[in-house]
Amino acid sequence: MYRALVEARVRQVSYVPDAGHSALINQVREDSSIHAVALTSEEEGIGLSAGAWLGGQRSALLMQSSGVGNCVNAIASLAQACGFPLLMLITMRGEWGEANPWQVPMGRLVPGMLHDMGISLIRLDDGEAAFATVAAAADHAFLGQVRVAVLISQRLIGAKVFK
Repeated sequence: MYRALVEARVRQVSYVPDAGHSALINQVREDSSIHAVALTSEEEGIGLSAGAWLGGQRSALLMQSSGVGNCVNAIASLAQACGFPLLMLITMRGEWGEANPWQVPMGRLVPGMLHDMGISLIRLDDGEAAFATVAAAADHAFLGQVRVAVLISQRLIGAKVFK
């Protein structure tokens, strides 16, 4: 996924720390050509993506499915009304092997919510397809100037174990 972001000329990546994105976050933070921004809420990433685009840069927003609920208003209003490209990489929770019942509702609702807001959805279930999937999503977002979410399967990232 990191290589796809680099090849897509993404220069800003915002994120709320998430174990499912930890490897990607570490790669981005180590790359001096990409500005990595830790967020206090996923909603801030929508504004950051708007500002990046207005400033001539491409951005990506990393979040967990439970965080989508925190930015519904910003997606439905700012992102849709202003029409800037938005690339979101979303690790899904509440799916395969989930042991935390608090994660299940948003995991179930996220695809439908995003679809209803006009977001193009691309599902990533196979690690071998990660580069091609993120590259295609980036092209779709930035060349088509649309909003795109890559939903990264919990089966791919692994279920968290609570003891």
